[in-house]
Amino acid sequence: MSTGSRDHRTGLAIAITLVLWASAFAGIKEGLTGYGPGELALLRFGVASIVLAAYALAVRMRLPRWEDVPRIVLAGILGISIYHVALNFGEQSVSAGAASLIIAAGPVFTALLAAAFLGERLTVWGWAGIAVSFSGVALITLGEGGGLHFEPGALLILVSAVSTAAYFVVSKPLLGRYRPLEFTSYAIWAGVVPMLVWLPSLIETVPTAPVAATAAVVYLGVFPGAIAYLAWSFALARMPASVLSVSLYLSPVLAIAIAFLWIGEVPRLLVVAGGAVAIAGVMIVHRWGRPPAR
Repeated sequence: MSTGSRDHRTGLAIAITLVLWASAFAGIKEGLTGYGPGELALLRFGVASIVLAAYALAVRMRLPRWEDVPRIVLAGILGISIYHVALNFGEQSVSAGAASLIIAAGPVFTALLAAAFLGERLTVWGWAGIAVSFSGVALITLGEGGGLHFEPGALLILVSAVSTAAYFVVSKPLLGRYRPLEFTSYAIWAGVVPMLVWLPSLIETVPTAPVAATAAVVYLGVFPGAIAYLAWSFALARMPASVLSVSLYLSPVLAIAIAFLWIGEVPRLLVVAGGAVAIAGVMIVHRWGRPPAR
């Protein structure tokens, strides 16, 4: 396969991931009208697990090597269990603006961890691009109004940002040995296990939950869950974690575009400016962020 073809497929995988993850915020808000934070996380990734298990049986997916199981379990706990449970609980008390700013620190943590554990390096331009993109997210947050209220739950959002950064770094070496579909399935299955503590309450809640809330969580499981994580693993197998994670700064920009096209919500000028700044920062990192290959 040519380099150009690989680049196009990687770009498509990133685009799919970002669009689906950008749509997840509305789904989480709808899901929380009928389910508690833990129940929502379990139902979401329970659905994702069933979808991936059905496909795994159909294609007779190979089992992981025993020596890789601890790392796979760690990845699942970090990227699925801790990230989503902490985020769901944190968003109950933290304003959307404050949450988005804290989550925006994720690529910074990813770059630091990738440098420490994977030997990845960013140039000065790379760090400058991260700073530019973070500033763009800050402008979007200020432009959307609502204020920044850092309640105690903000610590849970920070835990989410660090855990997802660690997930990217832990996952990277495994994606050199497993196909994206295999690794994504293993990680999600491992991440669901700790969530089973909410199974009794979930069983009681499902029959009485609003249909719209249940439908939203099923959507979260199939699309921002199974499909988006699969697409992200595909891209992560082909790019440095520190560079790829900066693409997440495009997520709020996509959320603004989706709101404009879907419900006609016109963004404020400061929000548009913030989006342009965030895009510029991502372009800087992807163009000049990596040292030249030796």
